[in-house]
Amino acid sequence: MPSSALRRLPGSEPRLDDTLYTLRATFAATAARHDADGSFAHDNVALLHRYGLIAQVVPQAFGGGGANLAQARRIVAAVAAGDAATALVLTMTYLQHRAIARDDRHWPAAVAQQVFASAVSEGALINALRVEPELGSPSRGGLPGTVAARTADGWRLRGRKLYCTGIPALRWLAVWARTDEPQPRVGVFLVPGPVDPARGIRVIENWNHLGLRASGSHETVLDDVWIPPEFAVDIRPPEQWAPAGASQVDTDANADQQAWMVVLLGSLYDAVARAAFDWIRDFVRTRAPASLGSPLATLPRVQQSIGEIAALLQANRALLDDATTRVDAGRPPSFGDSGLLKFTVTGNAIRAVELALQLAGNHGLSRNNPLERHYRDVLCSRVHTPQDDAILIAAGRHALT
Repeated sequence: MPSSALRRLPGSEPRLDDTLYTLRATFAATAARHDADGSFAHDNVALLHRYGLIAQVVPQAFGGGGANLAQARRIVAAVAAGDAATALVLTMTYLQHRAIARDDRHWPAAVAQQVFASAVSEGALINALRVEPELGSPSRGGLPGTVAARTADGWRLRGRKLYCTGIPALRWLAVWARTDEPQPRVGVFLVPGPVDPARGIRVIENWNHLGLRASGSHETVLDDVWIPPEFAVDIRPPEQWAPAGASQVDTDANADQQAWMVVLLGSLYDAVARAAFDWIRDFVRTRAPASLGSPLATLPRVQQSIGEIAALLQANRALLDDATTRVDAGRPPSFGDSGLLKFTVTGNAIRAVELALQLAGNHGLSRNNPLERHYRDVLCSRVHTPQDDAILIAAGRHALT
């Protein structure tokens, strides 16, 4: 099937269902191997492009699918049910495409066109490189250590970035950096890939994580990397990035972007929990200890735990459906509500997999079964921005005002 076959989603629902079903099974078949050796699933990315899925959030005017949040969420969830690491890489590209499409006031049109065209024709991936060894997460504040120095013909970037998800396959790096000006500006400098030490882009393959081990989230070093002047796509004084200094247009755009991030990541981890639920239901239906003489599913305590998992996942679906509907109607949740959604959905997903592990016992912890991988993957939800402490402090302050 050519990459354009599913480009316009609304008229291709049956084919999309079939495609997602096939890809889920294909990705699931290799997920354990990639997890075990921490290898990046390049074949998965190639299949996503082959079926036209990488460019789904690219606007239709640029040849993409023009997917809304409901459609993007559906794809991410199906991919995550097969391989959560691949779904994370796809999610990051979707979020960047959404941000570029919405932010035409800052991104030069010609640069946006290049990013979108490469996604459509090549399946090019893009992600933001933001976290640094000293800075930590930029959401906590502070100027980045990565510096962009102005030259006669553009900019040169120097710095180190952590947790660069998808870096083995990224075509575009949206680097968070500050200028070397007396009054530094901060923002996004777009670095074209692929990664090449000869160009000053070097990857340190040190991603050895508990979960999402196949996401290729390695450290990346930028050593005097040149980019043309127009690739300084959105740089502003630091105060303009803070909520108090942002324009109303920027505030509305940021709320929409935050909601997209929370819903897509929430859907990813909810899908992991649902995959765990599928596995544990099959396990208790077929596991019949000699001492019991019948399947575990006949025990009331097992039925109760399965019911609790079902309740957690039903709550997730309702919350994610509501947020998705609001976003696609142009009424995204507030930052605070998006944070609480992330806290609740990911907490429910973690609890659901924990309950499944309790029922499975040693079988659930064996690497011969996928449940222990689902558990390690779902735990990674806790580290995504916004993090639980920031969410709850903000919610508490709001409730006490």
